[in-house]
Amino acid sequence: MSFAQSVLAPWALLLTSLLSLVVMTWVLWRRPWQALVEDTALQHRWLGATLAVALMWQLRAQAVDWLTLHLVFTVLMTLVFKVPLALISNVLINVTMVVIGRNEWMLLGANVLVTGIVPAAVIGTVWRLVDRRLPDNLMVFLFACGFFGAALATLGGGLAAVLLIIVAGTDPEAIYLAQEYARFLPLLMPSEAFITGMLLSILLVYHPNWVATFNDHRYIDLQ
Repeated sequence: MSFAQSVLAPWALLLTSLLSLVVMTWVLWRRPWQALVEDTALQHRWLGATLAVALMWQLRAQAVDWLTLHLVFTVLMTLVFKVPLALISNVLINVTMVVIGRNEWMLLGANVLVTGIVPAAVIGTVWRLVDRRLPDNLMVFLFACGFFGAALATLGGGLAAVLLIIVAGTDPEAIYLAQEYARFLPLLMPSEAFITGMLLSILLVYHPNWVATFNDHRYIDLQ
């Protein structure tokens, strides 16, 4: 989900923009483009995946003018390319939505936060717990990260959006609708989890080396 029209107070727009800028500065400081320059195949996969996600974002439901519901795919991008490249993709996709007139420029920071930073932070935490605490098993990785992690990340992004509206909303009707929307978040989680888990399982079967967070030596060769 993402914001299409602004119902946030100016201070919230500024705060989310600054927070997103700080995170993206950290991402760029890690110089993730070096991996793309060194690996042409990775470059093609990343660009193709970014384009595919941008196209999937066009499949959306918009019950109200200011809120858009759609699959985000941040979890899948994070698991396949890791956080830095996934967040760069998210920014490019959000900029594309602005350029084609889907979202407003002033909402770029807020949208990057709720569709990129929060889900990436959630799945990054889940992945580290799985990597360090759980047994080295392909199905454990798939279900914990691909299904459960995607559902949890969707919940996190949705709650972040709802909290922004409740705390900084300028339209009483929008605040009421956000509170009502929060009740339906558990119904939106399975769709993202199912699509992410299905695509991740296909990659793990046919191209496990494409999934940057998956160590095929640990999870397959040593079993």
